Amino acid sequence: MNGPLLMGIIFLVTMAIGVPIPFAAGLAAIAGVYIIDMPMTLLAQSAYTAFESFPLVTIPLFVLAGQLMERGGMSNHLINISKSLVGSFRGGMGMVTVVACMFFAALSGSGPATTAAIGSITIPGMIKEGYKPRFAGAIAAAGGALGSMIPPSNLLIIYALSSDQSIPRLFLAGIVPGIFLTLLLLLVTFVLSVKYKFGGSDSAFSLGLLLRALWAGKWAIGAPIVILGGIYSGLFTPTEAAAVAVFYGLFVGLFIYKELSWKGMYESLKFTAVVIGTVLFILGSSKAFGQMVTLYDIPEQISTIFAIFESRTWMVLLVIGIIYIIAGMWIETVPQVIIFTAVFFPYVQALGIDPILFGVFTVMTCEVGFLTPPIGVNLFVASRISNTTIEDVSVGVIPFLLPYIGIIILMAFYGGWVTFLPDLFYGTQL
Repeated sequence: MNGPLLMGIIFLVTMAIGVPIPFAAGLAAIAGVYIIDMPMTLLAQSAYTAFESFPLVTIPLFVLAGQLMERGGMSNHLINISKSLVGSFRGGMGMVTVVACMFFAALSGSGPATTAAIGSITIPGMIKEGYKPRFAGAIAAAGGALGSMIPPSNLLIIYALSSDQSIPRLFLAGIVPGIFLTLLLLLVTFVLSVKYKFGGSDSAFSLGLLLRALWAGKWAIGAPIVILGGIYSGLFTPTEAAAVAVFYGLFVGLFIYKELSWKGMYESLKFTAVVIGTVLFILGSSKAFGQMVTLYDIPEQISTIFAIFESRTWMVLLVIGIIYIIAGMWIETVPQVIIFTAVFFPYVQALGIDPILFGVFTVMTCEVGFLTPPIGVNLFVASRISNTTIEDVSVGVIPFLLPYIGIIILMAFYGGWVTFLPDLFYGTQL
């Protein structure tokens, strides 16, 4: 039997019967090695190469930093700043959720973590103000997905490691789409709140209140400034920035806000260990699967299939985006990024598509996966907090998918606005 076909069948069938994705990818890779009669040690070697990259240390450090900052009281200050900024509008608490998610995304780097940290505070508040639980959960889920786009982003780091691209360039490229997406989510929240008369406040916007909230939360706002400013000033590398973020979270939580307890530190370390253990397991098996994709020259076969579109790169990106979104309904984001980057990256690079643009495009489509059942992690988190079903939240989140889809289409037709900042800062990438 044809090797790639057999690998694809095994991968899909094992997933369909409930085998965890890392095992499904591993079994498919074993079948691929067996067919071409190569030593099984190749799989172990491939998995090892996934772990030896030093920038991989960035992921657990940023996860730990986000946990320390959340438990140290920063999320509360970010919500207070958001309230003073947009809380006076119709649907103010919903808009507060989106803005707070944008701020916290610059601390956590994780979509589900952002949904949990902000949603656990704002969802009960929205429900008290008359928001339907599914609408409140949908806002938090959609806003939480910003955690994968606004730097520092764990998915952008995973893509950088999988494609050998610059982490600082990818972080810069994620800023404009992240802000643009935030504005669109605010617009959708406002329109729906006006239509269904959700929330509202009798108080007018107060500059003095905003300035006081900013001053009280200056240490929370300062975190992304220190982290990203240090990277782009050349003071430290992204990996060193992650270590600085951990120290910053500890210092502020223990000595400034004084809300970080020994139990909180233990829970933060425990959460980080579970997350990085899962990521490493997925990374190893997915990297081995990706190695087999390369050995079977699947990217070359992809180019044959896509030959009809090669004169229209926007169409290539749209087709790949559709594949990513459909796959994201069933595959977790980390293996999705690793596996599909191995499959499509060599092809899009040969077409002349900017690899930084493709990285942001990849992560944006994965964000849609956070918001689509049955594997929509943000939906599970939001439904649990809002005490409603995942089906209910899935219906509520549909209007919030439109901004994501719109930006994906815009990226496909014109990507210059995405790469503008990295090209301005570092020069055009050849």
